[in-house]
Amino acid sequence: MIRVKLQYEWQLQPGGGQAVEPILFRLLYAIHSAGSLAGAARATRLSYRHVWGLMGKWERMFGKPLVRLSRGRGAELTEFGQKLLWAEQLVQARLAPELESVGHEIERALSPVIAASANRLALCASHDLALAQLRDLLARGDGLKLDLRFLGSLDSLAALAKGQCSIAGFHFAEGMEQAAAAMFRRYLKPRQHQLIGLATRTQGLMAARGNPKGIRDLSDLTRKEVRLINRQRDSGSRIEFDELLSGAGIDPAAIDGYHTEEFTHLAVAATVAGGMADAGYGIRAAAAHYGLDFIPLLTERYYLACRSDSTNEPLLARFIELLRGPELRNILSAMPGYGTSITGKSYDVSDALPTRRPASTVASST
Repeated sequence: MIRVKLQYEWQLQPGGGQAVEPILFRLLYAIHSAGSLAGAARATRLSYRHVWGLMGKWERMFGKPLVRLSRGRGAELTEFGQKLLWAEQLVQARLAPELESVGHEIERALSPVIAASANRLALCASHDLALAQLRDLLARGDGLKLDLRFLGSLDSLAALAKGQCSIAGFHFAEGMEQAAAAMFRRYLKPRQHQLIGLATRTQGLMAARGNPKGIRDLSDLTRKEVRLINRQRDSGSRIEFDELLSGAGIDPAAIDGYHTEEFTHLAVAATVAGGMADAGYGIRAAAAHYGLDFIPLLTERYYLACRSDSTNEPLLARFIELLRGPELRNILSAMPGYGTSITGKSYDVSDALPTRRPASTVASST
């Protein structure tokens, strides 16, 4: 069986292109988290002497200090060290999903037998941390595997309609069902498609730790000193964000950075964590991953769509069974902002995406 794992490499130029060892970034993160070289050594399972030597080596290579030591052997990253760590995190957030997707495409092209015999199920989905963890969990076993490709919600549904995947993941906010229905029903038809609940998620504004700009709500995004990092057009999060701005009567042109885009929740969070933006719209779990402040704005439902006539196919049936089992719930319970009220449940398109809102329905916002 062919496995393709694509990686990138940092190099220092000029001087022969000295490659930066990946352990350096692990150390920077460990120092940032532990606040000491000794704590970083324990976290990375390296000796204190080895850690000290590696930091000295790369400080000489960069020509800048990476760590600032204090009495009592406390340690913190210098401004350059922080920026270097942020840069690596941003590269990971941007490239990792795409590299994995390209790797899967190469595997299928080089070895057609994989698709037929390796229990691989193609899934195109709006970016989600729980799905990524579920894919990684399955990859460690001998059974079902997920060929997971992250796209926007609309692009994922379009891929399902074209037969490019078996499942499409998309999401929309509670209280915005009618707005979502107008776009998603181009690809989803009652009786032709079935929806399965993945999870509920809390979406809101991410701000730097301590919220130094004092961002409290959407109106603060129009202040001149506030820079936004946005999600890409046609993503479910961008659709939600635009609906929120419209409901609040805010002109996107008044927001610095509205047209600056990233393609994943983690990339948005990394941009804010690195100080390249003051706020971004995304899920609570991504904000928690980078230790950011979070201002909740709404709760959304994340669904997985498939063709109704395919639910009894062996691979898809096994995946649906997995969605209803303990593995996914264990993943969701450990992720801030995720809920399981819809997890594993089946829905008709007409119920999840009503064309008319009942008179008793009240939009919810959390």
